[in-house]
Amino acid sequence: MRCLGGNSPYLSDLLARELSVARAVLELGADRALAACMDALLSMRPDAARADIAAAMRRAKRQVTLVAAIADTAGLWPLETATQALSDLAGATLRLALGHLLRAEHDRGALRLPDAERPEEGCGFVVLGMGKLGGGELNYSSDIDLIVLYDADSPAFAATEGIGTLTTRLARNLVGLMEARDANGYVFRTDLRLRPDPASTPPAVSLLTALTYYESLGETWERSAMIKARPVAGDLELGERFLAAIRPFVWRRGLDFAAIADIRAMKRRIDVVKDGALRPGTDPVARVAGHNVKLGQGGIREIEFLVQTQQMVWGGRDPTLRQRATLAAGRRLVETGHLAAATLADLDAAYRFLRQAEHRIQLVNDRQSHSVPTAPGELARLGCFMGFDGAEPFAAELLRHLETVSRHYSAVFDHVPRPPDAAAAGLELDFRDGGADAAASPAALAALGFKDHARIAAALKRWLCGEMRALRSSRARDLLVALLPSILVALGRQRQPDEAFARFDRFLGALPVGVQPMSLFHRNPALLARVAAVLGAAPMLSEHLARYPALLDGLLSNDAAAGVQRALRARLADASRLEDAIQIVRRSVKEWDFFLAVATLEGRTDANAAGRRRTLVAQAALAALVPRVLDDFAARHGRVPGGALAVVLLGKAGGREMMAGSDLDLMFVYDHPDDAAESDGAKPLPASQWFVRAVQASIAALTAPGPEGKMYELDMRLRPSGNKGPLAVSLAAFRRYHEQDAWTWERMALTRARVVAGPPAMRARVRAAVRDALVRPRDGAAARADAAAMRARVARELPPFGPWDVKHRDGGLVDIEFIAQVLQLVHAGAPGFRGSQTTRETLLRLAVAGLLPMEDAGALISADLLLRTVQGMLRLTVGRVEGSALPDASAEALLRAVRAAGWAQADTAALLAALDTVAADVRGLFRRWVGAG
Repeated sequence: MRCLGGNSPYLSDLLARELSVARAVLELGADRALAACMDALLSMRPDAARADIAAAMRRAKRQVTLVAAIADTAGLWPLETATQALSDLAGATLRLALGHLLRAEHDRGALRLPDAERPEEGCGFVVLGMGKLGGGELNYSSDIDLIVLYDADSPAFAATEGIGTLTTRLARNLVGLMEARDANGYVFRTDLRLRPDPASTPPAVSLLTALTYYESLGETWERSAMIKARPVAGDLELGERFLAAIRPFVWRRGLDFAAIADIRAMKRRIDVVKDGALRPGTDPVARVAGHNVKLGQGGIREIEFLVQTQQMVWGGRDPTLRQRATLAAGRRLVETGHLAAATLADLDAAYRFLRQAEHRIQLVNDRQSHSVPTAPGELARLGCFMGFDGAEPFAAELLRHLETVSRHYSAVFDHVPRPPDAAAAGLELDFRDGGADAAASPAALAALGFKDHARIAAALKRWLCGEMRALRSSRARDLLVALLPSILVALGRQRQPDEAFARFDRFLGALPVGVQPMSLFHRNPALLARVAAVLGAAPMLSEHLARYPALLDGLLSNDAAAGVQRALRARLADASRLEDAIQIVRRSVKEWDFFLAVATLEGRTDANAAGRRRTLVAQAALAALVPRVLDDFAARHGRVPGGALAVVLLGKAGGREMMAGSDLDLMFVYDHPDDAAESDGAKPLPASQWFVRAVQASIAALTAPGPEGKMYELDMRLRPSGNKGPLAVSLAAFRRYHEQDAWTWERMALTRARVVAGPPAMRARVRAAVRDALVRPRDGAAARADAAAMRARVARELPPFGPWDVKHRDGGLVDIEFIAQVLQLVHAGAPGFRGSQTTRETLLRLAVAGLLPMEDAGALISADLLLRTVQGMLRLTVGRVEGSALPDASAEALLRAVRAAGWAQADTAALLAALDTVAADVRGLFRRWVGAG
């Protein structure tokens, strides 16, 4: 108590007026004392006299402030508890005040409330808490930032003439009740300037006006402010609907690195106005005297901006990052890999210290101040209030935290990409002024490895003149100018720089806007190097990127390589419409596919790992999207009682070996009780028709084109009866078909079947049906003969298109897959043998079970990895190539990949020779284990 009274005249006065509250804290504890204060406030009825309402609110403000100050200063509460108590107080007083005002307007006939005893419910009028109130982080002497909205179509206003006049009166009376000073003090100062266009809008803004403003004119700082917005009083459901409606404005689906520059510019404007730089010198006391711990250099606002900009960049695709509280958001950024744990530890410690200092400054005389005193005696008193022995140790600790925050802030906001080498430094001089007259000297371009200097110089001039759609804005061109040296150096490092430059030119030409991707490169220099490598080595991947530039975001996704299902669930958290879900899933699939393609090109993942991960993406997409499609379909047609649908993967997806561009081989199997004749919806359908049409809707969702292209190409030919059969097959028909009519090749395909979506019980029934179909006794010789005949037919109808066609050539991937599938089919019921959908695992299990010599299994597994590595890399780089020659950069990438797979070849000629040898060995094993064909 001596600490409070000796350092704060304001708290001395509160102690004198509310001694019983201080006694309650000492006797009952701070939590119970707080609850008693709040209970007294909440017991007030909204129809009480206004003077009594005002007195109760001000009494609660004094009492809660005193409880929080005692608990905070004594270390009984952490920062979060104290600020939440103040925020709860603000919310409760706002609700009481607004409820009272609404009831008064109802009683005089200006409003028609649904329930006069509960005035806020359905009143069509809502107060949003912004800033620290919205985040539950309120200060002792904070203003409370509010936005007041009303729904002009609400029934509460049905009998009202002059809605604008009424809502303005409500807003102004609310402000008056909160901040008017009398003998009991005041509650909170209020600030309505965060509302849309405050200079030209009334204190209460209509919902339609606000939505129109944010959709058309909203700025980055307003997006940042909306991160903390929450309904605190009035029609809370209306407030939630409004926040949901502006969610696309606040949370952009693409990675929004341009927001960093906008926030940085806003902070610089604050610095200019507030003169917030730390003073130079060596004396900590002199350096911090007068410093603003909120808005100054290294202050609280820099921590908030640092966290909020990372939220704005990544929160569009990960709703779990949309935390209102600063420290909670920082912890989530660490958990998702967007902020270093050590950085957060520094910021957390600094935030707590700075907020504590801010509180002590404000508690001295209840002033909305954030500045350290300049008078030596006052500074020493503040140090004592903070628990230090005088001004010097306090100033030293404060300075340490300010400098730490400033360092981390500069690392994010003041990052400027540096030219990578001396050659780039020369280019920087050429482009530093930008504009149409800037040029790159032939000597500088030649030093970087470019040959066609005139063509490149002409292209650069085109860029700088803004002839491309993406570069028409001056901001996009400014970013480009800063990046040009790095761009040219990165492209010049490729094996064929001119070709890489041409592909980058096409990429720029395809961009709808330039600010976002240029900001992306500006903030992530390593990304530019990765893109240059793609442009240099992979024409196919480069063209894909040029067609769908939004895929660039995928290279920065921390969830691209693992946790795909969890990441997709997070991205879908706020998708209420099926169309939104399809768009999110499609974009996620294409981004992750591109990520895996680039990782393969760079040698960071091999064919096996890429196949597994690409298949996991497909499974996650099916598991996320198909249930939503069925829910949407059921909303119109109901459901078949007791019915269920399962999704089965086959082919490469079933074998967990998907490559870039792989089709998705699917089969849909349904089941329902015999007595369920039709669905139970408003528009019922016969049971079988319901499942067929539901599958058609699922196929449409999976193949719907978008800005990123189609999610998948589907292949349904492996279902019973192929293209002649229904899209959805009943479980009974599936069993019957494989008992009576299935061809050997169809049962071979079934060895790769995996049930990946559907209710658990249905999935189990389908798995059992697949297992029964595979273990049925069969004539091994006949199965081998059928498979050999089918392989011969494939060879006739799909001959290899050239020496690099490692799939269809004799001894290629088809032969290896046939060997594994035929042997698995023949030995499905053998004791000790358990099959697998993956080719390499099946071969290994056959060997372990003694059904295939280990030497043969090892040769086939090695060949399988080599051939899939070649096929996968060629798909990424050059696609279908009929001759033997490959571009130098593509050949280099291919040779690097096969070396990683255990095949060290000096050049492509040696690799082709090795492929011939491997193919001959595989073909020999095919004849031994399947037949001549």
